[in-house]
Amino acid sequence: MSVTVLVGAQFGDEGKGKIVDYISAEMDMVVRFQGGDNAGHTVVNESGAFKLHLIPCGIFKKGCVALANTGMVINPDELIKELGEIEAQGVDTSNLKISSRAIILMPYHIELDGLSEKSGRTGIGTTKRGIGYAYADRARRNALRFENLLDHEYCFERVRAVLPTVNAELLAKGGRAYTEEEIFDKIRFWSEKLADRIVEPVSYVNKAISAGKRILFEGQLGAMKDIDLGIYPYVTSSNPVAAYAAVSGGFPISKIGEIVGVMKAFSSAVGDGPFPTEMDGSEADGFRGSGNQIDDEFGARTGRARRLGWLDMPIVKYAATINGFTSIAVCKIDKLDTYDEIKVCVGYKLDGKEIDYMPSARELYRVEPVYVTMPGWKSDTRNIRKYEDLPLNARKYIELIERESGVKVKYIGVGPARDEIIVRD
Repeated sequence: MSVTVLVGAQFGDEGKGKIVDYISAEMDMVVRFQGGDNAGHTVVNESGAFKLHLIPCGIFKKGCVALANTGMVINPDELIKELGEIEAQGVDTSNLKISSRAIILMPYHIELDGLSEKSGRTGIGTTKRGIGYAYADRARRNALRFENLLDHEYCFERVRAVLPTVNAELLAKGGRAYTEEEIFDKIRFWSEKLADRIVEPVSYVNKAISAGKRILFEGQLGAMKDIDLGIYPYVTSSNPVAAYAAVSGGFPISKIGEIVGVMKAFSSAVGDGPFPTEMDGSEADGFRGSGNQIDDEFGARTGRARRLGWLDMPIVKYAATINGFTSIAVCKIDKLDTYDEIKVCVGYKLDGKEIDYMPSARELYRVEPVYVTMPGWKSDTRNIRKYEDLPLNARKYIELIERESGVKVKYIGVGPARDEIIVRD
């Protein structure tokens, strides 16, 4: 099969950007299939260090098409800004394409998100990028799509139809109203900058599949942030699971040949919600770093210090179950190099009884993690490139992940750069 899907196995921020950047060397097309600029994929390669929020990580491979596909909500201003930033570092962006069916994230979506979080009544710790409101408008059929940028007359009609409702909500939340001309000016500018990149996505993707092109679908965030299967309501507004690549891409799920789950060697989360293995602040500092390094534990989108914890294998196992991983990538194993002992959660107790399912978000607040403690390896792994050369205790750690998840670990990240990786046959 020519289609590979790569998704997060935890709460997001697992290191997907690094693994996509590595795998894309073998790909003809890399496709982002959900989400918006509420998260970042960090890439470090020969072109420099990048934190991408909307552009697929395959943009760095010469000749590789990078498609921002249906299922995404795209802020055109942020996309234009991001294009300018990576072009300034010498990256060719001519192969970036945008699905005509992708949703346009509007300025008022951002303001509505910020007002809701500020009120505290419905805040869940979002990034205030307007993602939820853009998806809400998609669901109630008030959103604009990128195809509308190609027909200004129709696009303006749509704006006139929805703006009164939008402004009423803005004013009710203490915000300010937008004029039609403000939005029209934005549409004209976006059209001028992006119209040439817009493609009809279903035929575009299916023709590539039929031609045997190697395609990687890149997910954003992770399984526990899925709106249906994650820690609702502390979730994103889309489905960052492998099956959604086919749903949003408009191709048969049977075409997917490989599903790579990306996880950290420990756990992290941004935003509110249950986190069974979360560490206290001082304990977490060993993982976090100072913020001076590209792979320190601060949000690529928000800059917020991430919540950190020991590895939670029930979550990884759950992600493997709902996604059907054919392999796992474990990132940041090097962050454990200095620990004498390493704890791993291998189960949950709820009300004193061990459970074999993923409980609801409310129940996750009450679970008691069941830990095993493993000896650390106390040696530097950054320069290791062969699995056999890893310290024995590091290999035992990988073997525990395989045993608990039921999935082989194929990729092991030992640093942020593209070549700081171990690949197993």
